Amino acid sequence: MSRPGRTRPPFRLPSPLPGRTDLAAMRRAPGRDLLAGVTVALVALPLALGFGISSGLGAQAGIATAIVAGFLAALFGGSNLQVSGPTGAMTVVLVPIVAAHGPSGVLMVGLMAGLILLALAWARGGRAMRYVPAPVIEGFTLGIAAVIALQQLPFVLGLPQDGGHNVAAGAWRLVRDFAADPDWTPPAIALGTAAAMLLGARWKPAVPFSLPAVAAATALVHLTPLSAPAIGALPAGLPAPSAGFLDPAAAGPLLGAAVAVAALAALESLLSATVADGMRVDERHDPDRELFGQGVANLVVPFFGGVPATAAIARTAVNVRSGAVSRLAAMTHAVVLAAVVLALAPLVSLVPLAALGGVLLATAVRMVEVGSVRVLMRSTRGDAAVLVLTAVATVALDLVTAVLVGMAVTALLALRAVARGARLDRVELAEGLHGDHGAQERALLDEHIVAYRLDGPLFFAAAHRFLLELTEVADVSAVVLRMSHLSTVDATGAMVLDDAVRRLERRGITVLLSGVRPDHERALRSRSAIEGLYARGLVLDTTPQAIGRAHALLRERGTLPA
Repeated sequence: MSRPGRTRPPFRLPSPLPGRTDLAAMRRAPGRDLLAGVTVALVALPLALGFGISSGLGAQAGIATAIVAGFLAALFGGSNLQVSGPTGAMTVVLVPIVAAHGPSGVLMVGLMAGLILLALAWARGGRAMRYVPAPVIEGFTLGIAAVIALQQLPFVLGLPQDGGHNVAAGAWRLVRDFAADPDWTPPAIALGTAAAMLLGARWKPAVPFSLPAVAAATALVHLTPLSAPAIGALPAGLPAPSAGFLDPAAAGPLLGAAVAVAALAALESLLSATVADGMRVDERHDPDRELFGQGVANLVVPFFGGVPATAAIARTAVNVRSGAVSRLAAMTHAVVLAAVVLALAPLVSLVPLAALGGVLLATAVRMVEVGSVRVLMRSTRGDAAVLVLTAVATVALDLVTAVLVGMAVTALLALRAVARGARLDRVELAEGLHGDHGAQERALLDEHIVAYRLDGPLFFAAAHRFLLELTEVADVSAVVLRMSHLSTVDATGAMVLDDAVRRLERRGITVLLSGVRPDHERALRSRSAIEGLYARGLVLDTTPQAIGRAHALLRERGTLPA
């Protein structure tokens, strides 16, 4: 039953087109947005080619994803600065899907993931991102960077791609095969491209060095006697729409993969939008609308042969640094990429795979925020453990499992911290005594009555330690438990308190409760021993009343003089 004044307004799906605020932002500085869009396109072109090939669907799939998803996610999404397309994190998930189900399975997974993202938007799932702790995010990003780097070894070493699912084991096999018959041309091209990007970024952070580095590597390969593997020729034009991958019978076996892809798309997109907001003081994204935009993009892009898409932190950061102020920049980036595919496909097909491997190596290196990782590793041992465990699980297992593992470990550490916050402290009786009591009578009361204050939560993680502390009370005649500072009581806590009352009463010790909060009564009164305290009038409103009641009972028994 909902409370008056707290009724949740019904959720409405975002408008299918940008609203007045969005259009006003697009008219604010169109020149800056157009320039930023061109800059991002120069960065996105080699990344789209590389991630398309790494996914197993080919360079054309990467380009189609960057164009179609990049435009639709910008149009329908909830961030003015976000740039979407194929990403390394998504590639990590797609490789095993391609191996198990083929390219048509990936397209079907993308379609199903789009529907799941739309459902998450309708359910307002975007706000759940705030509950993902920083160590999990940093460990997740660190693990993704490692997997992306390992996935580039076939291109870097000039060897065929390994068909195994475990990238670490596949990387070891590739290194072993390379050592048996080394050809240093591909590694030189890849490492030279990566070095040019990384050094150029340190020299001029605002300049996209990926395209000049790839162009130089391509010229070096084709204008000198060197040789390196090349991308197969891209068709002149965009891929034609197709629905041949639709197979309702495949939906069941692919559901788990679709959930993993949707979870990753939501996580990476909302994380990227948060990063973009942090780079501009006047920006704030709408998380549910962002999920809606990603859902629309992933729903449409399979019909153009593209892979599942998500927002890209690297391209979004370039967009912000290039001066973008509205979603017009991201839409411009998609249009420029389409123009490149239509006009320059024969030139793009000459790019060596080793150069694209170098681009993705540099991207993996730049994904890792060394400063953030260092701070978290130095903060607490728990945070460091979560970061390392999430990163290792990302490399050894899969991305969604790694996030779940990180969240589970974080939850256990949080429970331990909360449980340690539960305390049982002895309080002085003098604070609760009324009337004129002499020193002799005070000493007598202290000898027979003891009062304790319960602080913090009394729940399953802390209850048993509390039972041990309470039942170790020395021989007294009455125990007063001050409950007003108790924040939480669950069924386990009530059961343990009930057990403690029984054990004390077996020893002839009278137990009294004071200050029980109304919202705790239901859990406490469900236990028979505590309900017996209520029946005998041993649950009082205040601690002075409880001490007075204990005083009277002890006088009646003759323990204290009348």
